[in-house]
Amino acid sequence: MELLGSTQIATYTRPKTSHFLPAISTMASSYRSHQPLSTSNPNANMPWRTDTYYRAGSGIPPSLSSIPRDALDLVRAKTTLFPSNRAALSARYMPDDWHKSNQSHYRESESSRNSAERLRRDTVRLMQDKDHLTRRSQETTSRNLGERLNDISFWRSELSHEVNNMVTEIAALTEVKRRLERALAETESPLQVAQECLYHREKRMSIDLVHDDVEKDLIKEVEVIKSCQERMRRHLDRAVAQLASNRAAQHELERDVNDKVTAQRIDDRCHHLRNTSDGISYYRGIDRLDPSLSLPDTWSKFTDDNILHSQSERAASHKLRDDIEVLLNTTSNEMWKQFNAVNMAFTSRLSETADAKNSLQTHLAKTLQEIFQTETLIESLKRAIRDKEAPLKVAQTRLEERTRRPNVELCRDYPHHRLVSEVREIEDTIHCLRERLMEAEGTLQTLVKAKVSLEHDLSIKANSLFLDQEKCMSMRKTFPSTPRLVGYS
Repeated sequence: MELLGSTQIATYTRPKTSHFLPAISTMASSYRSHQPLSTSNPNANMPWRTDTYYRAGSGIPPSLSSIPRDALDLVRAKTTLFPSNRAALSARYMPDDWHKSNQSHYRESESSRNSAERLRRDTVRLMQDKDHLTRRSQETTSRNLGERLNDISFWRSELSHEVNNMVTEIAALTEVKRRLERALAETESPLQVAQECLYHREKRMSIDLVHDDVEKDLIKEVEVIKSCQERMRRHLDRAVAQLASNRAAQHELERDVNDKVTAQRIDDRCHHLRNTSDGISYYRGIDRLDPSLSLPDTWSKFTDDNILHSQSERAASHKLRDDIEVLLNTTSNEMWKQFNAVNMAFTSRLSETADAKNSLQTHLAKTLQEIFQTETLIESLKRAIRDKEAPLKVAQTRLEERTRRPNVELCRDYPHHRLVSEVREIEDTIHCLRERLMEAEGTLQTLVKAKVSLEHDLSIKANSLFLDQEKCMSMRKTFPSTPRLVGYS
């Protein structure tokens, strides 16, 4: 509320002598020389009067504490005392009021100063505390960033170590897989040889087309090689799948390592940021919580899970490599064992066939000798029969001639009986010789058939020997070595 009769309004009632307030002595003299102004409202310029102030103050009597001290002093200093105003002197403040006002102002000033000083001290202390808190918070954040960098460095080293181990394992498994492929390729030649041997032995003839031990071992060799190939293919498929799993785990590790490198670079830059660093700025709302961010537990668990997954894949890969090594050695031993068994069966069969062929040749020679002797016998029998024809003719001619004796001279005398006996003896002899000739000729036919059978059997044995020895054993002279069967070459 603005007071009426302020110093600015009072200056218009007298001429301006200076821009500054006059001294007390000057003001006293001016009071005596200055003439009062005639106004229609003599109370308008007298704010010290009680009724004027009451009207200006909305009917509420003012107190000393409610009037500003400076305004009150100026009013009292600049108010011109007129004799007509003596009646209002009784309305002035008492000295006690004056002292109380001063004491009140002193107390208010002291209270304001104390409040200001307390506020200043509290503010300085607050600024110091907040500055200390800010520095401590920044140091804590820097220390946390350093610890975070240590954690990232630790997990990065663990990931790098695991990546190196995985790369080594992938290289080892790739090499074993390559050996397995070479070993699988090496089994094709023994399989083809065994099948060719079976096909060649199908060309045996007659009785030699027998399901002997050689054929059984050859069939078993084919089954063994095919079984080894099937196991190799299964392990090869497992190796391909395991390599894919290893590379997937390596990819996850490398991606995690790259993320760790990026995070470490960013956190290292943040760790070295200072209040005087370049590039710092305000980013409003950056401190809001993002629900998609990971937590320290999930962060470390993610990397730990990647490492554990890689270690499990490496363990499976190492076990698979051991299985492949065992498989290569086992298949090599099985094929070599069956190969030797087949060769031994071939050797035994060839020996048996050769013995049989030699026996047949011996029997054939004896048969040929016997045929020759039988033919000689037949010729002798035929000659003996021819030799008996003349005596028979003589005896029969004698009998025929004696039948021409006349009358009683035609007597069956002893010569007649003897001639009859001789004819019968010669005929019996010829009949016996002819029977023996027929028997000899039958024996000769039997010997000839035996000769033909022996010769045919000899040809069969020769064919079997040729197939087993020349065709089969010549192919089986070469067999993959053990280093080739285990994939080293």
